[in-house]
Amino acid sequence: MAHARISAQLPPDIDPTKAPLAFGERALPKLNEELQAPELLTRQRALMALCDLLHDPENVYQAIDLGFFDNLKILLLDSDSTIRQKSTEALYIMATHNVGRHGFVQNRVIPALAELLDDPVDICRKNVHQSFEMMARLPEGAIDILHAGLIPSLVYQLKTELDEIQELILDTLANCLCVEASEALASGAITTLKEKLAHPSVAIRSKAAWVLLGISIHPEGKTMVFEEDVIPVLVSLLEDTEPEVQAKAAGALMFATVTPQGRYSALGAEAIPALLKLVAGERREARLSAVKVLTMLAELPEGRQILLRHVAAFERCLNDPSEAVRRAAETAIRVIKWTP
Repeated sequence: MAHARISAQLPPDIDPTKAPLAFGERALPKLNEELQAPELLTRQRALMALCDLLHDPENVYQAIDLGFFDNLKILLLDSDSTIRQKSTEALYIMATHNVGRHGFVQNRVIPALAELLDDPVDICRKNVHQSFEMMARLPEGAIDILHAGLIPSLVYQLKTELDEIQELILDTLANCLCVEASEALASGAITTLKEKLAHPSVAIRSKAAWVLLGISIHPEGKTMVFEEDVIPVLVSLLEDTEPEVQAKAAGALMFATVTPQGRYSALGAEAIPALLKLVAGERREARLSAVKVLTMLAELPEGRQILLRHVAAFERCLNDPSEAVRRAAETAIRVIKWTP
C-alpha cells in the first residue's frame, strides 16, 4: 500500500488567487447564488472563496440559514473533480464546527457524502472520510452514520483504501461501534481488524486495536473476538515496539477478557509477563488497562497462582500519581489475595 500523502493541490488551470473573495453581509448570499451559476469557473471560484469564509463559525451559522447544504449536496455529484473536491472540503470545514455538525444531521448530509465513497479522486474521498470522522465524535453523528447503513462499506474499504484514509475510517468506526456493532460483525469486521493488527503502520495497528475495544463492549463482540482468535494477537501487541500500540492492545484486552473464555485465551497466550511489564511502565493508560486485565486473570485459579508471586508490583501502584491506577491496584490486590 502506498504511503504518499494525499495532495489537495488544485489542477494547474485553476488559480485560487483569482477567486473573488467577497466581504460584508452580502458575501455569503452572493456566493450562494454563484454556486448555482452555469459557468464552471464561477462555481469553482465561489467554492474556493466559500472554503476560506467557513473557517469563521459565524459564517457557518449564516451559511446554514441560507441553505448552503442543499447547494453543496447537489455539487457533490458534479462531473468536475475540482467542484467535488472543494464541495467536500467546504462540508468538512463545516463539520469542524459544532453548529455545522448539528446541521449535517438536520440536513441529511451524510448519505449525500456517501455517494463519493468510490470517487476516483483521492482528496475527495479523504474529505468525505474527514467529515465522517468529525461527525462520529458526536453521539448524534455516530448514530446518523449507523442509520445511513455505512458500516459495511467502511469495513470493506479498510481492505482497499489508502493508509491515510484507513486511519480516518478506523477513527470513525471506533466511535460508531461503541454504540452498535452488529452490522460490523456481520460484515466481517473482526477478520479485517485482526489483519490490521499486523499492519506496518503504527497508527493503523493502534487504531485497529481501539476499534476492537469498542466492539468488545458488546457481548456478541466479545464472543467473536474470542472465536476468531484475536486475543493471542492482542497479547503479542503488548510487546510491540511502539508504546501507543501496547496501550491500545491492553485496552482492547480489558474488555475482551471479561468472559471466562477470553481470560483463558489470554492466559494461554502468556499475557501475564507482558502485562506486568506494562504495569511498571511510564504510560498511565497502559498501566491502568494492564492492572485491570491482570485483575480479571487473577479470577482464574491458574492466574491467581502466578500473580501471587507478583503482588509487590501492584503494591507499588498504590503510590501511582493516577487515582484510577491506585484504585485499580487496590482491587487487584484484593482479588489476588482472595481465598475461598
